[in-house]
Amino acid sequence: MPSSRPAWIEALLNRRMLVCIFTGFASGLPLYLLLNLVPAWLKTEGLSLRAIGAFALIQFPYTWKFLWAPLLDRYGILPWLGRRRSWMLVSQLGLVASIAWLGQLSPTENLALVVALTATLAFLSATQDIALDAFRREILPDAELGLGNAIHVNAYRIAGLVPGSLSLILADRLPWDTVFIVTAAFMLPGVAMTLMVREPAAAAGVPRTLRAAVVEPFREFFGRQGVRAALRVLAFIFLYKLGDSLCTALATPFYLDMGYSKTDIGIVAKNAGLWPMVIGGILGGLWMLRLGINRALWLFGLVQLVTILGFVWLAWLGPAPSDATRLLILAVVITGEALGAGLGTTAFVAFMARSTHPAYTATQLALFTSLMAVPRTFINASAGWLVEMMGWVNFFWACFFLAIPGMLLLMAVAPWHGGQGNVAPAPEKA
Repeated sequence: MPSSRPAWIEALLNRRMLVCIFTGFASGLPLYLLLNLVPAWLKTEGLSLRAIGAFALIQFPYTWKFLWAPLLDRYGILPWLGRRRSWMLVSQLGLVASIAWLGQLSPTENLALVVALTATLAFLSATQDIALDAFRREILPDAELGLGNAIHVNAYRIAGLVPGSLSLILADRLPWDTVFIVTAAFMLPGVAMTLMVREPAAAAGVPRTLRAAVVEPFREFFGRQGVRAALRVLAFIFLYKLGDSLCTALATPFYLDMGYSKTDIGIVAKNAGLWPMVIGGILGGLWMLRLGINRALWLFGLVQLVTILGFVWLAWLGPAPSDATRLLILAVVITGEALGAGLGTTAFVAFMARSTHPAYTATQLALFTSLMAVPRTFINASAGWLVEMMGWVNFFWACFFLAIPGMLLLMAVAPWHGGQGNVAPAPEKA
């Protein structure tokens, strides 16, 4: 008997969406551990700020993961689990062990080992991301890419509450070795998910040789509709989030310059940032069921573009002591930007997933997500220099105009009417 529930309810409650919650949480926890928990641990253990800052370099695997992604497309290391699930399980078990072991070390006495272990943790986390991204793409039909990736991205962000909040609270009450063991235990639901799900049918098509796994993903992508179309897609991936990412690169120093206290920022900015982004991502995923990915990129990108102007407004108002009105303005600006970022990211991640070929999902998605990380990793490093040269108002106007080329490229890569640009053949259903 056909269900009487609306289509969006059916999509939201199906088993694939539950899997996306687990993939997002398992993927986000290690990154936020490196970003939030490890620096706090190193600080309390007596390391200098210079040494702690240098630990940011261990995140390089997230930018370069496309280099070893072909191995995940070519080989399955545990045949009884299948190609995707075997890499998922091995990387997850490695993460559990690495996180638990990290807390047993002393950064002052075993600094070299701590550096090596955190670098290993970053490598395992990036490897897990490759496998999870490919797995998720292969279990989701095209119509559910928006919603599935929205749920994944939001579970990814919520996972940050464990090392960024719960673990820090526990650290005031428990020794660090226990804190890291408890944090490692939050990876176990991801392990259970890997053991319980089935290998996607689309993952059965294995490249015949390692050379094919390295070369064919790029040959297929550039040959699909020609080099020029492929370059337009890559340019779009680089540019679509550029302005939005750059405008928040120095958000906290900006709020301080505008006269807000650290308490104001902690209470208003952080709370007004996370939950609107989560809500925006979920709503965006649901709307994409009706809109489709192309139109969502246009509409959500427009919201993402316009909300940058909130920072222009706040900078134009200039520094002033914070009061109730100023706190409300801050909350509105941050909520708007977070909502736009959540919507834009949801459509963007779905577009990248749709652009992969089912035979080379891991490598092509790793290439796309690595390229997406370039603005955050390298371009944002210029933000301080730009602000010193231009001032805050002109800086945010520049961010606004930098967001426009990505929107203009939509006419070629994701037109509102008609074709879908450089899109790969749909994978078989799992």
